Amino acid sequence: MNIMKIEEVKSEKAKRQFLDVVKLIYKGDSNYIRPLDVQIEEIFDPTKNEFYKHGEATRFLLKDDNDQVIGRIAAFINTEKAYGFEQPTGGCGFFECIDDQKAANMLFDTAKQWLQQRGMEAMDGPINFGENDNFWGLLVEGFTPPAIGMQYNPPYYKNLFETYGFSFYFEQVSNSLDLRKKFPERFWKIADWVRRKPEYTCEHFTMDKAHKYMNDMLEIYQDAWEFHENFKQMSEEDVEMKLNDIKDFIEEDFIWFVYANGEPAAFLIMYPDLNQIVKHLNGKLNLWSKIKFVYYKWRKTITRARIVIMGVKPKYQKCGLESVMFWHMNEAMKSHKEYDHIELSWVGDFNPKMRALHESVGASFSTRHITYRCMFDQSKEVNRSTVIPRDTREKAMQKEQETE
Repeated sequence: MNIMKIEEVKSEKAKRQFLDVVKLIYKGDSNYIRPLDVQIEEIFDPTKNEFYKHGEATRFLLKDDNDQVIGRIAAFINTEKAYGFEQPTGGCGFFECIDDQKAANMLFDTAKQWLQQRGMEAMDGPINFGENDNFWGLLVEGFTPPAIGMQYNPPYYKNLFETYGFSFYFEQVSNSLDLRKKFPERFWKIADWVRRKPEYTCEHFTMDKAHKYMNDMLEIYQDAWEFHENFKQMSEEDVEMKLNDIKDFIEEDFIWFVYANGEPAAFLIMYPDLNQIVKHLNGKLNLWSKIKFVYYKWRKTITRARIVIMGVKPKYQKCGLESVMFWHMNEAMKSHKEYDHIELSWVGDFNPKMRALHESVGASFSTRHITYRCMFDQSKEVNRSTVIPRDTREKAMQKEQETE
């Protein structure tokens, strides 16, 4: 391989090549599940992705001397977060590349130069130009068929990133909950104790009250993540866009809320793992693939769900609300007998409380991802992501008292 060249994705042909390079990278890999092309394209469509209101993104292809695409990368800046770090930080993602360090370096250099031209001094990757529940982190352990939205890549990518100069920023662990096994008895005792308290009520999501639940989720999310590094509140538009994406396949009783004397206190959001059907569609969402989707759904092909996010307002933490949500979720699963596993994903090493919850329900290790950071000035060290303080409940109650 003598000459390689970079091309920015602008034409329809280049967009198709950006999507299709996975045919080369994952040829013969039975674990790989190609995401729907439309899912990727919407991320880079300013009319579909709300992040363009406070950011910008672009894509690049890498071609060899035979004009064959051998790699790709995207670069983006979320201005709401970029300037919240010690140094302005952009992102790169959707990286795919043959096992060649020179090729990878060209892709990383291109993303770096694009970001530098816009004032960035570092880049995180691989990440998404969107929320972190999709296409986030590099898979380094647990190379099995991924759940919907979870990142999958060849094992050699780790070496390509680290050799270039990316350093560990934080780790993301997902665990698997086997529904055929009993939950630890202590966990149910806590759930029963909470269920008997009259001030707490639980209800699951319904589409006819979608707007209400959307606002309740935003309120809880704001409080639950307020004390995390570089926290930015999600907007109604962000949640509405996500709801539109999932409304056709969500199970209403997979999404639960806890209320404390009527106040939104906690939530749990779980999706069916559509990847168990998507793997049969080869990235396409045409008439034939829609027929196949309906067929596989009718055949009850989906046997796994994925818990995407949980949140508890700090003042209600240590009250056992997670336990009662799991109790209701477990009861709901009894009417979905085809499901035998739930993936609890993903929890960063900056969130020790949620990791402890995974352990308490008896979940077993599933996958490990790493989010890296590359400093453009290599003399500067990468500081690891800060841990969410264990005393968020105390901080929240103190803040509440100060505002009264």
